[in-house]
Amino acid sequence: MRNTANRNILRWRVRAVVLCAVVSVVVAACGGDSGDEGGGGSTKKVDMAAELKKPATITVWAWTPGTEEAVEMFEKAHPNIKVKLQNVGQGPPHYQKVRTVLKSGQGLPDVIHMEFQFLPSFKLTDSLLDIKPYLPENFLSNYPEWIQKQINLDGGIYGVPWDTGPLGLIYRKDLLDKAGIKTPIKTWDEFADAAVKYHEANPDSYLVNMPGGQTGQWLGLFWQNGALPFTGDPQNLKVNLTDPKIKQVTEYWDKLYESGAISHDADFVDAWYQGFARGKYAGWLSAAWGPIFLQDYTKSSKGNWRAQALPQWEEGQNVSGNWGGSTLAVLKQSKSPAAATEFARWILNERQPVEMFSFERFLFPPQNFMLNNEQWLNKEYPFYGGQQVNKVYADAASAVDLNWQWSPIHEYIATQGDAIKAKSVDQGDGATAALQPWQDAVVTYAKQQGLTVAGE
Repeated sequence: MRNTANRNILRWRVRAVVLCAVVSVVVAACGGDSGDEGGGGSTKKVDMAAELKKPATITVWAWTPGTEEAVEMFEKAHPNIKVKLQNVGQGPPHYQKVRTVLKSGQGLPDVIHMEFQFLPSFKLTDSLLDIKPYLPENFLSNYPEWIQKQINLDGGIYGVPWDTGPLGLIYRKDLLDKAGIKTPIKTWDEFADAAVKYHEANPDSYLVNMPGGQTGQWLGLFWQNGALPFTGDPQNLKVNLTDPKIKQVTEYWDKLYESGAISHDADFVDAWYQGFARGKYAGWLSAAWGPIFLQDYTKSSKGNWRAQALPQWEEGQNVSGNWGGSTLAVLKQSKSPAAATEFARWILNERQPVEMFSFERFLFPPQNFMLNNEQWLNKEYPFYGGQQVNKVYADAASAVDLNWQWSPIHEYIATQGDAIKAKSVDQGDGATAALQPWQDAVVTYAKQQGLTVAGE
């Protein structure tokens, strides 16, 4: 059933990242020859018209539902290119298998599903092809600037965007109305007041739940506030997880934890799903995939939910962060780089497959032409009282801060962040107390991996 498949992919998209039993393989994994300085392929433009006339067979590793339909569309448009689609697992099993075959050199796919935050680490091991010579000159202009920066690394292009996760707030309007809370909630100050007021009116319920261990969500909120925890490159990496803008976010939530107005239950477990179903949580700070994901677990409250922009640190601002999103990347060892790149470009840029993913599979689109698609923008969702939810998140997508940068050791950062922050919050010490231990662990690990790193 399609809804079940969609739930599976959405469930992975929000989970903490635990990719390998031994995380040191992040940097140590062997990834193809490293003959090109800067990690890219040849900068000479490829004659794609000539290359795509040649017969080719490519292997694609991806887990997103609907990809099999996109493959059929692609093969009809390119009858001389055969595609072998394989799902070797979602999330951690997928990445672990990729690293295993990169190390052995056996059974390599040509195209791999890869989330934005992992592009730098696979680029660091020289595993990814710079596909810029295989793409149209104006390729990057197809996307908002912040998405361009996710794939445009050191002047090369290392993935074709598939979906994204700009942040917003979804909430039960009926419950907030009953508690006398005015919506939409425009600022974080208003949100804090609303959280306290709501919990006072409903002692067994909370405006939202904010788990200490959900690093993806925390990073998205840091992102909104303009924090830069990672800057530079592997030769001069700066880690600043104690950035004052990060502390502003953690201290804000620590006050709400201390007041008892916000819960910090583990998310994406049965008790959390049931919490939404029975009204324990009246809202969720969620990415653009959240509205579809949530409605499967809260059917009894259909029609009562609404979506809005993230509250702002200053009234009148319009800034968001991002939680999630992925690409199709091409491995540098592919024997058919032109066909592999064309597959990634075609299914994620041509209107037929892109509309299928957006309308039928509910992926939040990164392409400008879809973000401006009136039919998609105006789609009304009965679960959200007929609200045009896509418009809310499309506006958020246009407001994501441009300066965010991922580190080349994200696996370690995420797993340590989950463990350290969850323990600190659950023990009552708060999220701010976890920042220095998290910083110290990341800096130590980065240096152990041979990176040149400066930490504050």
